[in-house]
Amino acid sequence: MSLTRPTADTARPGVGRAVAVLVLVAVAALIPLLGPRVALDGTGEAVAPGVGGITVLRTVLFAALCVPAGELFAAWLGRRLPGAPGEAPRSWAPYAAAAGFLAALGLASLVATGNLVPRSPADIDFGGLYETRDGKLALLEVNAFAAAGLCALSRRPATQGWPLAVVAVAEALRAHPSTEHDPLVGSGLTLVHVVCAALWAGGLFHVLRTLRRWGPTDATGAGAALLGLYARVAAVLLAAITATGVWSTLRRMPPDTVMEQLTATAYGRTLLGKVLLVAVVAVLALIARVRLARVSDPLSACSPARAEVAVLGAVVAVSALLTALPVPIRW
Repeated sequence: MSLTRPTADTARPGVGRAVAVLVLVAVAALIPLLGPRVALDGTGEAVAPGVGGITVLRTVLFAALCVPAGELFAAWLGRRLPGAPGEAPRSWAPYAAAAGFLAALGLASLVATGNLVPRSPADIDFGGLYETRDGKLALLEVNAFAAAGLCALSRRPATQGWPLAVVAVAEALRAHPSTEHDPLVGSGLTLVHVVCAALWAGGLFHVLRTLRRWGPTDATGAGAALLGLYARVAAVLLAAITATGVWSTLRRMPPDTVMEQLTATAYGRTLLGKVLLVAVVAVLALIARVRLARVSDPLSACSPARAEVAVLGAVVAVSALLTALPVPIRW
């Protein structure tokens, strides 16, 4: 028996895709560390203490919200497919909840020191968190991730959807202080934006994990059907994300100042970068949708879908950076 080695022509595309994904993952990892310095360069805006660390913690927190939400979403889609394999990939929800708990605890410690980086444990006044709005929201997120972890390990892991919803609500309220004009409107927009983004990014990630799990046993085409069902729902999620994002931007940047602030402020520059990344994601999603329509090989859509997940990771990091930068308009 002879073994044939793949030729250079057949091996190169797979290697190229792997390298591209690794580059995107590296970029997503560097955004929290280098992003604040690049965004603030030349704007004249003051650098908030510990903005890099806050960005890292918020990136972990957002990712920890996306992963279990995506698992619940993908599992719900799978149940809508008759004849689909019953096998599911191993849940990452407990690990995500643990990471989210630690990130939320780190953010709470910053709030407990007056949004300053603590130099020692003695600087942290956790008791004072109960006295401020931001402190209460920070404690709420810590407790919600702890509850989500316990639910994920229970016999009814679907119940973790409730504490995850609490995290989303807390983030929406935190992003819009009571001193802002119509804070409830802003919180409502942010809540829809965060929930749809978590389902979009986390859902695609878990759908691809499910397809990989089904690979050897999927003889009914359930994998392509699951990816197609996700694509239809994702189109609605993208529309909601775009609408709420544009509305939120116009609330913070009046139409006659948007173009200037997109290049002259750190918040605007980061927002512009996020818009460009989302545009790349939309193009990749369109390519995946076209490939999914191929009768001969619908699962060829997995290749651009994997790249889409990697770019979505960068979007999550940029979104976390946005929350740590100064808002250009003061209400």
